[in-house]
Formats: sequence, structure tokens, C-alpha cells
Amino acid sequence: MEKVRRLRAMGSLCRQQAAYNGMNKWKLLAEAEYWEHLAHLELSSYFEECNAVSSTSSHDLAA
Repeated sequence: MEKVRRLRAMGSLCRQQAAYNGMNKWKLLAEAEYWEHLAHLELSSYFEECNAVSSTSSHDLAA
């Protein structure tokens, strides 16, 4: 989860820079979108892993 926080922080920094740098605004906003995308992938992976462990544990309990 720490990695997700760091990735989102990078996206936030890019958006802040875009607010003050009009010439590179769209590039920075695209970069912010990229960091958010990576954070989403990391979070999805984390929950898929949690669900896989959870379903395995519940399957073992049922047997």
C-alpha cells in the first residue's frame, strides 16, 4: 500500500507543476495520469492477491 501512496504522490506533484507551468501543462497532466494508472494497477494487483489468499483459506476451512 505504501507503493500506491508514492505513485499517487507523484501524480499529485505533476498536477501541481502543471498548474504553474503553462507551457508543459498537457505533458505534466499526461504524466500525472500515467502515475495514477500505475497506482490503480498496483492496487488492483494487491486486492486480487488478497482475494486469492482469502478464497484459498476459506476453501481449506470448508474441506
